[in-house]
Amino acid sequence: MSNQDIFLEQALLEEEQITTVELDTVRRHALECKVDLVDALIACDVISARDIALAKAGICEAPYVEIGQYEPTFANTQLLPRAAAEQFRMFPLFKIDDVLTLAMDDPLNLEAMDQARLYAQCEVDAVLCDRVQLDAVIGRAYRLSQIGTPVVEVESAPEEEAPAEASQPVVAAVNQMLMDACAQGASDVHINPDQNELRLRFRVDGILYEQQGPPLSMHLGIVQRLKVMANLDLTQTRRPQDGKFRFDYKNEPIDVRMSTLPTVCGENVVLRVLSGTQTPLDFHELGVPAHMCEALDELIARPYGMLLVTGPTGCGKTTTLYAVLQKLNDPCRNIMTIEDPVEIRLPYLRQIQVHAEIGLTFASALRSIVRQDPDVILVGEIRDNETATIALQAALTGHLVLATLHTNDAAGAVARLRDYNLPPFVINSAVLAVVAQRLVRRVCEHCVVPDTIDDLIRHRFALDPDETDFVRGKGCPRCGHTGYRGRVGLFELLNFTPSMQVLVEQGGSTKKIRERAAREGMRQMWQDGLEKARLGQTTLQEIAKVSAVLAVGTSQRRRKSA
Repeated sequence: MSNQDIFLEQALLEEEQITTVELDTVRRHALECKVDLVDALIACDVISARDIALAKAGICEAPYVEIGQYEPTFANTQLLPRAAAEQFRMFPLFKIDDVLTLAMDDPLNLEAMDQARLYAQCEVDAVLCDRVQLDAVIGRAYRLSQIGTPVVEVESAPEEEAPAEASQPVVAAVNQMLMDACAQGASDVHINPDQNELRLRFRVDGILYEQQGPPLSMHLGIVQRLKVMANLDLTQTRRPQDGKFRFDYKNEPIDVRMSTLPTVCGENVVLRVLSGTQTPLDFHELGVPAHMCEALDELIARPYGMLLVTGPTGCGKTTTLYAVLQKLNDPCRNIMTIEDPVEIRLPYLRQIQVHAEIGLTFASALRSIVRQDPDVILVGEIRDNETATIALQAALTGHLVLATLHTNDAAGAVARLRDYNLPPFVINSAVLAVVAQRLVRRVCEHCVVPDTIDDLIRHRFALDPDETDFVRGKGCPRCGHTGYRGRVGLFELLNFTPSMQVLVEQGGSTKKIRERAAREGMRQMWQDGLEKARLGQTTLQEIAKVSAVLAVGTSQRRRKSA
C-alpha cells in the first residue's frame, strides 16, 4: 500500500467519512480484485468519488476542480497521447501563456508530470479531480478527437458512388455521440456543418445545448455511417432523406429517426432519439392538476366521442394520450392506434405504423380500423380533411376517439376543425373536450435557491409586491449547470358545455371561445404554470416563454369588473 493510500485512509477515518468496518471491507476487496484503494472505495460504494477526490486534494495540497463544470477542449488531445492519458489518468484541460493545466487523479505523480511536459513541450500545472469523471472525459475525448476519413472519398457530384463502410474512428465517433445523447437524456441530436466547423448540439429538456464534437473533416464519414445505419441512399446528397435505425444503450433498445437535409455547407443531420421501452406515465407524473384529472376520468369513461389534445410538436401530446390509454387498457376493450412513429408499446393495443410510401396513411388506416370492431381509436395526428372527417364520424358512431391537433391553445382547436370544412353541428356532436398543453423545464431539486422576480415578469403575472415564494436552480453538475432538470406539463381543458356548443354553432371566434371557457371556470395554461411556479416546480421565466395569454390582461379586467 502506498503512503498516499495510508494517508487517505487516515483522513477518511478522521473525518468520519468511513468506518473501520467499512475500511476492512474495502481492503479485502482491494486485495481480492488487485485494485488500489480508490477503486476499491468506489466499487464498495462506501463513499462518493467526489468525496474521495476532496480528501486527496487536502493530502496533496492540490486544488480540486469539478471537471464536470468544464467543457474540455478536445483539440488538446493532440498535446498528449491517449496511452499516456490513460496510464497516468490525466487530461489536458486548457493552455494559457505556455502553461498547460492538467486534470489529474494524482498530482504528486512526478513521472506523469514529466511525461506531460515532454509531449506538450511546455510547462504544466496540475489540478485534482474526481477519478470517475476524469476517466469518462478521457474516454470520450479521445474517441471523438480521432480524425479519420472514409475508406474512399466521395466527389461533390451527387450521383457518384460512396463507400458503404466508414473507418473505425468514424464508427467510434458516431457511437460516442449516440451514447452521450442517451446519457444526457437528449431528445434530438443536431449535426450541423458550418464553413469551418462541425457543430454538434443536443436538445435536452426542450433546449439545444452545444457539445464538443468531431472535427469538420469527419463530417462526410459520419453522415455516411449514419446513412448506412438508417439504410439510406449513400449516393444521394442533394435531396432530403428520412430513415430510422435502432441501437442498444445499457441493454435497452433505442429507436432513432434520422433526417438529412442538404445545405450550402453539406448535409445537415437531425436524429430524434426514442426509447424503445418507454413506459407511459400517469396523469400525476405528467403534472396534470387534480381538478383536471377528475374531469378527464369522467370524459374517458364515456363510450363514444372525441378527446383532442393540442399543442406544438414535441409538447408531449402523445405521452398524454398514452396516459389515457393506460387507464383504458384492459382485455375487455379493443384499442387500436395509428401513429407515426409508434413510440410507446402497450400489451393488448393493436398499433399501426403509418407508411405513406405504400399508401398506408392516417386516413386509409382509419378507414380500415373502423371495420376491426374497435372500442377506442387513437389517431396520432389529424392533419387533413379526410382524416378529420373519418375520425369525427367514428366518434359519432359509437367509438371513443383520441387524437392530436397542432394549435396554440384549446380554443384554437375549433377554428382548426373548421379549416377542415367540418360543419359546426358535427364538431358539437363529436367533440367532448380539448386539452391544450406545453412543456416547461423543472427546477433542479439539487440546487434550489430563492428567486428574485424582476418588475417586468411581476407585472406580466400581476403578482402582489409581497409575493416572493419563488425558486430557481443556481446550477450544479447534476443539471449541467442549467438550473433545470426534467420537464413538467402545463395544461388547460376546454369542455364542450351546452353554452359552448351554442357559441360554436354561431361561429364564435377563437377569442370569444377562450373568454367563454374562462368564465365557465377553465384554468388557462399560464394559470396552471403560475401555480406550479408557486409550488417550486418551475420558474416564471419558463412559463413566460410558452404562455400566449398575459396575466396582466386578466388582472386589468378583474379590476374593471370590481
